[in-house]
Amino acid sequence: MRMGLEVKELTLDDLQLNLLQHFNRYQKVGRCWRLEGDKWVLKDIPFVEKWDTKLKEEIVTDDFVNCLKSGGFLWGVFNSDNQLIAFANISSNLFGCDNQYVQLIQLHVSYEYRGAGVGKNLFQLCSQKAKQLGAKKLYISAHSSEESHRFYESLGCVDAMEIDEKIAASEPYDRQMEFVI
Repeated sequence: MRMGLEVKELTLDDLQLNLLQHFNRYQKVGRCWRLEGDKWVLKDIPFVEKWDTKLKEEIVTDDFVNCLKSGGFLWGVFNSDNQLIAFANISSNLFGCDNQYVQLIQLHVSYEYRGAGVGKNLFQLCSQKAKQLGAKKLYISAHSSEESHRFYESLGCVDAMEIDEKIAASEPYDRQMEFVI
């Protein structure tokens, strides 16, 4: 990971409305994976994803707060100016037919910091904590973009053996993946 970056496990006290103020969730997507029958197909589906201030505040006040209040875990990566440039969070709930899964709820790296190992380090933290919770696998609802799939596959993630229908229904284009811890 880049020098000058600090990883911190966040608590409710750290959740200020402007926490994601400097976070740059920009992604120019050219191709996305779509499930056709039982086969994943790469299709030209160009769009730009960019979070506005309102969405960033909702992530802090809704997603982060709900995660932590329900016993989940949240990590932030901060640059030398103490600006949050990456984050990841997991639930603490075991699920699946053998309670083998813990969900990776989110993992995002600010545009300027991608490719420096920040996401990989956050993924490892999430995997370690999931293992401590008793999980055998991390469950990921992966964004459909070609780049997101490449990232998760590079870490060893594969299609989930068991699909959580509620998670899958909330993001119907996401690919449900797992990582054996």
